[in-house]
Amino acid sequence: QVQLQESGPGLVKPSQTLSLTCTVSGGPIVTTRYYWSWIRQPPGKGLEWIGYIDFSGSTDYSPPLKSRTSISRDTSKNQFTLQLRSVTPEDTAVYYCAGGPQGDFYSDGKPRTFSYRGQGTQVTVSS
Repeated sequence: QVQLQESGPGLVKPSQTLSLTCTVSGGPIVTTRYYWSWIRQPPGKGLEWIGYIDFSGSTDYSPPLKSRTSISRDTSKNQFTLQLRSVTPEDTAVYYCAGGPQGDFYSDGKPRTFSYRGQGTQVTVSS
């Protein structure tokens, strides 16, 4: 059973970089042929997919956020990390990390579902 846990600061100032880490247990992120995603839910809105890093280290990002987003991994710690640059108050949301097989995505690369998801962490962007 795959389990995910998000960690990172709950408050970030505007224009700074938001950094979150997801620690994965129940299987190595390298050999488990899963796609490891970051998603978020702003207050009063639905889930928004941010991007993923897959088992090979390849990444893909949501077009609206691509210019500000980087997802990387530390295989020795079985973790993957989100960096979102130049944040504004509109980036305030509950951030989740998630994982699942290729079947969690449509053929066009858009996410269909998330087989496993962390409990989420609130991040507020405010001065």
